[in-house]
Amino acid sequence: MSNKKKESDQKRIAYVHRVVLPAAQSPAQLEQGSIFFVGTATLLVKYAGFTFLTDPNFLHRGEHVHLGYGLRSKRLTCPALNLEELPRLDFVLLSHLHEDHFDRLVARKLPKNTPIVTTPKAASALAEKGFITTYPLNTWETFVWERGAQQLAITAMPGKHAPGPLAKLLPPVMGSMLEFQQTSGETLMRMYISGDTLYIKDLAEIPRRYPNIDLGLFHLGGTRIMGLMVTMDAKQGLKAVKLINPKTAIPIHYNDYTVFKSPLEDFQRAVEDAKLTSRVHYLSHGDSYTFQVPAERRNTTDVRAYANPKA
Repeated sequence: MSNKKKESDQKRIAYVHRVVLPAAQSPAQLEQGSIFFVGTATLLVKYAGFTFLTDPNFLHRGEHVHLGYGLRSKRLTCPALNLEELPRLDFVLLSHLHEDHFDRLVARKLPKNTPIVTTPKAASALAEKGFITTYPLNTWETFVWERGAQQLAITAMPGKHAPGPLAKLLPPVMGSMLEFQQTSGETLMRMYISGDTLYIKDLAEIPRRYPNIDLGLFHLGGTRIMGLMVTMDAKQGLKAVKLINPKTAIPIHYNDYTVFKSPLEDFQRAVEDAKLTSRVHYLSHGDSYTFQVPAERRNTTDVRAYANPKA
């Protein structure tokens, strides 16, 4: 094994935290899973016995989020369901602490013992709001949920919310790589969520470490603050899809707020021009995407190559 490979493997297993969840009452469904699009970057994901929510934003049309430094943005849409309608969650995955990802309604009504996996800075801020179960991750650190014979490994991916001096004024962000696995280590499927990042050179390390990604969810919108773009627009989003190279890409985080300046239609045109339409799936608020996991991956004797990509 080369020194380069050893270093990469060490990075991938560094700082692994693990929590064992109570056993499920029924066997985990491994054949397929679902993603329900609530709106903005809020997803309700169910697979392999795990149920979790991403970046919870449940404000309604006409309400405003506060983005700091006196900046506000009006919501143009409504969530597909309300906070009170959520099923029981195992945890929340939070890319960063901005009100369009964790709004004041959520801060007030989400049970304070809800486990939240997020950035260190967001974890500290959430503790000040009374949340008692947070799991902070730095880039490339991993957290593992375990339930019965399945586990879900969440690794923080690189992300940068703003260019130049503005980066110091906005909260740190993380993308996430979610690996649904057997507890013996074999991977059933991989899901990448970009978080509110721009297209930056550090993203190139992701496909090098994870060449086999089933599903990629990309935060778009071309958000502009103080005239500067702080989330990917259509052009950057297309570059990210090509770079990360998931089997299926789904755009989220678009058209919901007045600060989103790059509409979904721009991304759709870019995808069509690049002849990638067959690899991109679009969700409207309230839509569900059902993903299928090949039977050969559920056979733990036949998936080790998928579980252990090249470093």
